[in-house]
Amino acid sequence: MTPSTIRELLAARRQPTLSLEFYPPKDPLGFGILGGSIERMRPVHPDFVTCTYGAGGSSREFSFAAWDLLGRMGFTPVVAHLTCVGASRADLAAQIDRIHASGIRNIMALRGDPPRGETTFKPAPDGLAHASDLVALIKSRHPDICCGVAGYPETHPEAPSPADDLRHLREKVDAGADFINTQLFFDNAAYFRFLDAARAAGIRAPILPGLMPVASAAQLDRSLAFSRATAPQKLREALQTPDPEAARAAGIEWLVAQIDGLIAHGAPGIHLYILNQARTILDPRLAECLARWRKASS
Repeated sequence: MTPSTIRELLAARRQPTLSLEFYPPKDPLGFGILGGSIERMRPVHPDFVTCTYGAGGSSREFSFAAWDLLGRMGFTPVVAHLTCVGASRADLAAQIDRIHASGIRNIMALRGDPPRGETTFKPAPDGLAHASDLVALIKSRHPDICCGVAGYPETHPEAPSPADDLRHLREKVDAGADFINTQLFFDNAAYFRFLDAARAAGIRAPILPGLMPVASAAQLDRSLAFSRATAPQKLREALQTPDPEAARAAGIEWLVAQIDGLIAHGAPGIHLYILNQARTILDPRLAECLARWRKASS
């Protein structure tokens, strides 16, 4: 029987896990495209998937619809993202109850980013200010829900220091978080430094490395724009080519090298920010990499 929570899945694993992150379409027509992408990805057999959350109006409904679509097409367990953005405590409680009623037993609890054009996060009236508060609320309403939280190998952009960032991560785990997905990084040394520092700070939850394939220098810059993540010069140079296919190949080769290095040194799994792109996950170089380490560790 397939575990229903990521907590159970990670505890029972005999090999590193593979997880994929999706985002909901922005309009009803996009669901046909998303469904087609999921269908093409079926042979990949991810151990679980996550899908982001739109805080307001139709965006929220599209999130629920995307979670349902992923589950109906066999991509389970589904981890539903939930943020504190623009929501009161009562509203968040209602969303948590709705997620639970839908059968989902995994939530990625995030504070969320400030609205576009603003530099600081301001909680809604009677809202929550921190992801740790959201974890505590989730666990108080439905203790059977497994909570994931975000970790930042190169420090959250608002954190005064790495030590302060780790203190906030410890608060999230102490509030009941079961596992940690890292934000993207392009140098494996950043992940292992972060892992060592987290363990030294008493954080024992599994820490899954999050990786993003990049297909151009422009995409790399966009991925770095809202974080403190850095890119090795070798990667940047490899992407600086006028040939789009050569740049894409360089990005995939960098990703494959990252995955091989992480698995070889004991990472509990790989979480891929694939931006709904079937072409990425089905690239023969990446597919061969995934098959190689999954077969070797089975």
